[in-house]
Amino acid sequence: DKGEKMLKTWYSFLLCWLSLRLEANPGLKVRITQKGLDYGRRIGMELLKQAVLKETFPSWSGQESFSAVKVNYVISRLRINAVDFPETSASFIPGTGISLSVAHASATISADWRMNAWLLKDQGGITVSISGLFIAVIFKVSKDSTGHLSMLLHNCQLSINSVKVKLNGGSSWIYSFLSGFLEEPIRTKLDKNLCLNIKYKIQMMDAQLRKHKVLNQIDAFAQIDYSLVSSPAVFKSHINLDLKGTVYPVGYHTDPPFVPAPFALPNKGDSMLYLGVSSYFLKSASLAYYRAGALNITISEELATTFNLNTTLFKDFVPEIAPSYVTACPVLLKLMATSPPAVSLNADRCILQTTGCVEVFAVLPNSTTRYIFAGNLTASTRANLTITKQKLIISLLLKRLQFSLLHSTLGFSEMSLVENFLSYALRSAVIPVINDKLGKGFPLLNLAHTTLTGPVIKTNQGHLVISTDIHYK
Repeated sequence: DKGEKMLKTWYSFLLCWLSLRLEANPGLKVRITQKGLDYGRRIGMELLKQAVLKETFPSWSGQESFSAVKVNYVISRLRINAVDFPETSASFIPGTGISLSVAHASATISADWRMNAWLLKDQGGITVSISGLFIAVIFKVSKDSTGHLSMLLHNCQLSINSVKVKLNGGSSWIYSFLSGFLEEPIRTKLDKNLCLNIKYKIQMMDAQLRKHKVLNQIDAFAQIDYSLVSSPAVFKSHINLDLKGTVYPVGYHTDPPFVPAPFALPNKGDSMLYLGVSSYFLKSASLAYYRAGALNITISEELATTFNLNTTLFKDFVPEIAPSYVTACPVLLKLMATSPPAVSLNADRCILQTTGCVEVFAVLPNSTTRYIFAGNLTASTRANLTITKQKLIISLLLKRLQFSLLHSTLGFSEMSLVENFLSYALRSAVIPVINDKLGKGFPLLNLAHTTLTGPVIKTNQGHLVISTDIHYK
């Protein structure tokens, strides 16, 4: 009835609305352009040639009649000796996936033959020359339920212009007999099995994609979620992959209390690859390391390699310390972040502002520590961003420091002197330690045997854009 139809209509509308709402904005975007696809095609064809020449094929048998005599034959040890793909092309199919075509391909196949008939047995070698081979394949790309990229064969077309068979060895009359009869079965077998073999190979590729880890370990503290948040968007000039791009503390996979803002990649095709990194990605990394306790650092005299971190150095900044420490004692700086560093991306600038507290101790000759003072500090640092080996490398430079005293065993006459000491300590000892950790980088991609060539980083309001070519080695 009308009521039931109306209910179904509203139910369908609700499902569509929910599906739109559930497709979250990505933290990372990847765009492959036509230039990137063409490079992938060239590399793929070379790898395909190498794989085909190593391929092994099962034996096959058949039966033909010659006058009243039935002849059974077996073709074994098939191997491809040469293959050529003179004309190849690849393109994006909007809304579907990728099209790959090979025209005027040729191959030379060798094998052994053996025949058996009434009162007659013979064997020898066979050479098959295939020319004018045309293959057009369309791959459909999508997202599976676990956020993995999925690839399936959508369509396969095949045509063969010529199959020539030449037999070696055996009796000459058998040559002409078998040669004439084998050309058609070989053509039929290729017509039947080539697209099936392509389908099988794509299924194997899809299985490998499903095994690919979408949660990657950065270090002992954090992991990145690379799962797709929506199906790949395929356009005529490119394909877009929207990745979750959330950094979690290891073993703690609760989403941050903020969501990614929408952002767009530039409408360009000069580079093979465009990577979009939202401020959400960096903010989730900041929160993850804060929750993991990685931002709590203790700097000792051993770690302060560029200067002697001891009470003698203190005297130069804070004269009031001199009466209490006539003999130089090592100093410990304990720094603890009180909130995740705030990340700000503006035009050509990335700023990190960290709020925390610092406690300063002297290490006495008997290895005990004596408390000197504690306070709150706010450090503003500029982040220099570079790309190395598919990783985003962040290097910090202190721009400004503000300090307020909480408690002290000494009376400080000028707080600016204490602030100067802390600023010097941060620049010389603390930030180098942090930069050493950050130098391990945040993995943006996980492409085996591939390097990024000539990457350029552009900092925009709320996101970064990395344009790069790639090189397969």
